[in-house]
Amino acid sequence: MTDDQERDRESTLRPVLNGLLALVAVALAVGMVLGGAALIGTQALGLSGGDDGSSGDSLEGESLYLPPFHKTSEGGPAITLDTQGSDRAGNGGPTQPTDEPSDSKSPKSGQISLQTVETSVGNFEHIDLTGVYPGGEGAILQVQRFENGAWADFEATIPVSNETFSTYIQTGVAGLNRFRVIDNATGVSSNEVRVRVE
Repeated sequence: MTDDQERDRESTLRPVLNGLLALVAVALAVGMVLGGAALIGTQALGLSGGDDGSSGDSLEGESLYLPPFHKTSEGGPAITLDTQGSDRAGNGGPTQPTDEPSDSKSPKSGQISLQTVETSVGNFEHIDLTGVYPGGEGAILQVQRFENGAWADFEATIPVSNETFSTYIQTGVAGLNRFRVIDNATGVSSNEVRVRVE
């Protein structure tokens, strides 16, 4: 090769090498900036993940606490609705006294008992309706509201399963609302519940 050809070759390779070196330098600089930003961000958010020397039983900064696991007894559910009034042997222990007043009566077979926890709700908030219907297994109950001096069907029905029922309704009619449920097949109706809608 002649000196002129060698200089031409060097002059064509030098810009390519300079470009590659510049590209590597820019990539390293960008990587260091992004890595530093990620490190600062995790420190600011408390996501360090490393061992900071704490004892481990401090709940500071934790968002979820799970209590230790304890196996439950195999005696069935802790709360049941005894609609038959019978004492079930082997249900996990003696029966406990209830906080209900002694003059309260449980519904007899064929009677519907309706309850609601809410006495006052906002416009279109949930009104939970629950109850028992001894002897009404499989029945479909119609929710009714007292309107203009008579009971009118409300757009909700409730199936009875295990002689209990539960649903929620919503209404935008302000003021005192009176609700009940009725079994249209038998004509049996429940007690009424009153809820103020504000």
